[in-house]
Parts: sequence; structure tokens; C-alpha cells
Amino acid sequence: MNKKYLFSVLCFFTVLFSFAQKKDSTVVLDEVILTDAKLSQFSVGNKKQVLKDSVISKTNSFTDLLRYNSTIYFKENGYGMVSSPSFRGTNAQQTAVIWNGININSQLNGQTDFNTIVTSNYNNVTIKSGGGSVQYGSGAIGGSIHLNNSFSFKEHLDNELRIGYGSFDTQSTNYKLSLGSKKLSLDFGVNYNSSNNDYKYLGTDQKNENGAYENGNVDLSFGYLISDNNILKLYHNTYLGSRDFSGTLLAKSNENYKNTNVRTMLEWSNFNDKKVSRLKLAHLYEKYKYFANKDRPEYAFGYANSYLFNYDYKYTFSSVVLNAIIDNNYTDVIGRNIEKSNRNITSVSILMQHQLTKKLKYSFNVRKDYTSDFSSPFLFVFNGEYNVSNLYNITLSASKNYRIPTFNDMYWQGAGNKDLVPETSEQIEIGNYFNLKNVRFNVLGYYTKLSEMIQWRPISGEGWIPVNVKDVTQYGAEAEVAVTKDIGQSKLVWLTNYAYTKSIDDSNYKQLMYVPLHKITSNLAFSYKKAETYIQLLRNDLVYTTTDNSIELPGYTVANLGMSYDVVKTAKNTTSLEVRINNLFNKEYQNTAFRPMPNRSITIQLTTKF
Repeated sequence: MNKKYLFSVLCFFTVLFSFAQKKDSTVVLDEVILTDAKLSQFSVGNKKQVLKDSVISKTNSFTDLLRYNSTIYFKENGYGMVSSPSFRGTNAQQTAVIWNGININSQLNGQTDFNTIVTSNYNNVTIKSGGGSVQYGSGAIGGSIHLNNSFSFKEHLDNELRIGYGSFDTQSTNYKLSLGSKKLSLDFGVNYNSSNNDYKYLGTDQKNENGAYENGNVDLSFGYLISDNNILKLYHNTYLGSRDFSGTLLAKSNENYKNTNVRTMLEWSNFNDKKVSRLKLAHLYEKYKYFANKDRPEYAFGYANSYLFNYDYKYTFSSVVLNAIIDNNYTDVIGRNIEKSNRNITSVSILMQHQLTKKLKYSFNVRKDYTSDFSSPFLFVFNGEYNVSNLYNITLSASKNYRIPTFNDMYWQGAGNKDLVPETSEQIEIGNYFNLKNVRFNVLGYYTKLSEMIQWRPISGEGWIPVNVKDVTQYGAEAEVAVTKDIGQSKLVWLTNYAYTKSIDDSNYKQLMYVPLHKITSNLAFSYKKAETYIQLLRNDLVYTTTDNSIELPGYTVANLGMSYDVVKTAKNTTSLEVRINNLFNKEYQNTAFRPMPNRSITIQLTTKF
């Protein structure tokens, strides 16, 4: 590690630690329990959508959860295969996935495969729209997806077991344990999923012959109140996956892909009614093996180790909150086609929020990264919120964000380009939020200018090379309507999202590939006593599959239907049976060219809580 970076880290930590030594304090648990406190406190101008356990349990995968409950479009190379998001017209590398406050996008390719994330063990999943590079670093351009664990320091012991079986020999087993006392909180979850995944290709005589998958996952979150002013937290996640990669309508496949992700983070917080001091130490490990022919022993591989040091000090005085953060991330990468390399990034951030009046608050945040292998831009974000009345809020956000070149971009043997510079974007967003007694409605507009976009392009005499080539203009509108109504012993919940997205290549004024102009999701749930029925509806507009927009993939409408009943419901035990019908109308559709999605299928799930 470069000595000047290490010296900066130690000096900053020493100075702030001296301020953190404080006397008497008031325990503010709702503050320190949230590891990702920046999400709520310093993002007041951005749209945020929270998906809780009741919504998470109604889908089979992370991709399906976001596909049917958000405005994000997903390219999926066959069901359960590599899944890539397009968030407000951006690509997968421009969407950050945040695990308990830290960015976990791959150090190798810069993105997260959403079919390698198991959401069952998280307390909630939050979708934050718009730029977030000041808070979360590289990749948070289109938006960020937050996986959050929380803690409950009270006497409790809860168990939950879910067992599912469905079409294509699809099996799932999920167990969660939650226990706690006044000093201790422990959540533990283990998951297993597998499927032959051999669904029919509707309209043909073919089926998905090489699409089987199997994965296991473990999550742990542990919190201990050392004293009234100190808390220690431990987070851990291990994911092991194996997938046969599906072929296409035009070509069969015999590929296999195995991957391992291991994440561990230790956090110590010291706090009182004025300040919170946090120290995080984390290790992220990722590894893959790719078999072009699974019947042969040869494979390509790559792995990365990342070590994270993060210290932040937040102080509140009067109506102002100040938060200083220093972060150091060292990564070492080795791969069959990647030059052995490492990268060291040190960042310094200052976040400020001011409650100017009872109705008006704003935040201004800045960040500067110091990187070992290229120069990074100065980043900022300004957010504001004004409560016009009890029924109406207006928000504003303006920011500069970035994405750094990946290890594959810079160090791929024979093709990497070490002269690449980071992508940057400037964006502005204005939101209108209405809250009535049983109805919540919001509508917002945004504009983004993306510069120095990195693309792999054929260069005469050199083959495919990554270069900074493209400027992109993105703008659009989003709307959300949520209705909740209690009717005696019944409850009605209806949530609809709509997105209009223009993402234009400035060189030819064409819509970017795989960005639908319109997307609608609508979820309706009705419960009565022990029974619930729900329907999920998805409408995706057509997308273009070529840069000149000469070839298009047709739009489609897909619906899912679910029904559940509490077979047992007592003070100590609730056991429910759920039946889900996916692709209710047996619609033939593709979200990636020549890769059909499943025909109608059924899943049965038994859940017991005790």
C-alpha cells in the first residue's frame, strides 16, 4: 500500500478519534442500528422505494423482486442465468449494489449479477434512484440497490422455515433464526435453491436444455451492546453457486459457471446524543470458474480480494449535521486472462445536512478519490426537500457521479487499455410527493448527461479494445401510486410504478440498446382474515437490439397470480400454504434476443413461523 495513503488514513483516524472520546451519552439505538445511515439522512432529494419482507417473499429471485416491483429493466440470458439491470437507461456497471452500507459490485467486471443475490434474509431492500457516487463510490450513476440487515435489542426468539417446490423440479429451502436480549441481537439465515430449469420454448419444439442451477447461501448479522455508548456489529455472507449457461434459439450450449462470494464486515460504533463515530473493517472475496465445455476439465478463472477500511464521524449541533468519512479500499486481482494487478483507492467525503426551517431541509456532500492507477474527478451532490403542506412535498437533487474502469477494462491480457479515464455524469432530479389518508402518489423528472462512456470496440489491427467513446443523454419521468385501505377484517394494497425513459447515444441520436421507452408494474393484494390473493402485472415496451435501432425485440405483458392461506394461526405458530402461478397467461416473450423466458409454471410454498 502506498505510504502516503496509509499516512493519510492514520492521521485522519487519529484526529477524529480524539474528538470521539466523550463522557456521558444518550443511547440513540435507531441511529446506530442502521449501518447505512447515509441512505436516509443525506439523500433527502432522491426517490427511495422500500421493499419489505412481505413483498420479498412473493418472488423467487432478486431479479424477479425488482422486475415486478420497480421501474428497472432486466436483461436475463435465460431464466436464472446472468441478470443485468438497466436503471434509468444506464447499464449494469452503472448500478451499484450496496450491502449494509458498502459497495459490492464485482471488482472484475464492475457489476452485480442479480441472480447471485439471495434476498430472503434481509430486513428490507431499498431502491434509491439517481446518482449516489458521493456516498457509495463507483457505479452509482443510474441508482443503487441497498440490502439491509437491522438489529432488535429486545427479548425474542423467532424461527421461520420456508419450503418450496415447483415446475421444472424447482426446489427451495430457507431457514431464518432471530434472537435477542437487551444486549444482544443475532439473525442467521441459510438458503438452498436448485432447478432443472428445463422449460419449454413457447412457439417452438425446443426447450431450455442446459439451464440447470444450484446455489447455497448463508447470512449472519450479530450485534452486541458493549455499553450504553458502544456497539459492536458483525455481518457475514457466503454464496456458492453453480449454473449451466443456457443456449439460444440458434445455438445450443454446454457451458458451466461456478462462483463464490464471501463478504465479512466488522463495525464498531461509539455514540451519544451529539455524535456517532463508526469504524468498519471489511473483506470481500469473489471467485469464478468458467467451463466452455462442462464435460472437459479446462476452465478460465478469476478471483479478487478486497480489503476495506472506513471511518466516519458524525456530529450534530443545533439544526446542522456534519459527517466526515475516510475510506480506503485495496484490491488484489488474479485471473487466467488478467494481468496480476492491484488497486488502491482512498476517498475523503464531507456530508452536511441543515434543517433550515421546519419545512425546509437540504444537504450538500462532496467527495474526492485518490486512486493508484488513474485520476478521479471531484464529486458533489446537493439535495433539498420542502414540505409545502402536510399533503405535498417537493424535492430537488443535483449531482456529479462517476464509474471507474474495471480490472477487465484495464488489464485484460492483449486487450486492456490502461489509458482509460472514469465515466462521469451530471444529473438533476425534481420530485413531487403527495400523501393523502389512504393514497400515496409521486411523480418526478430527471435529466442526466453521461460522458466518456466506456465501450469495447473493434480497432483495426488490434481486435476488441475498451475505449472512452460515447456521450449519452438520458431523461425521463417516473410515477408511483400506492393505495392502502382497511375494510373491516379485509385489507387492500395496490402499488403501481410507471417509467418513461429516453437514453440517447449523442453520436447518432438513437435509443440505447435494451432500454424500453415505457415500463409499468402493478401489484394488487387483497387479504381477508387468514387468506390473501395477489396479482403481479408487468408491461415492458419494445427494446432495440442494435445500436442503429434497426432491429427490435417486441414488448410484452406478463402476469403472476398468488394465493395463500394460514392453515395454523396461534400466538406461538403461524403456518401458511401459498400457491403461485407464474406467467399466468402462458405468454411467449424474451427480454434478451433469442433467449426465451419460461412458459406457465406453478410454485407451492409452505411457511411456518414459530
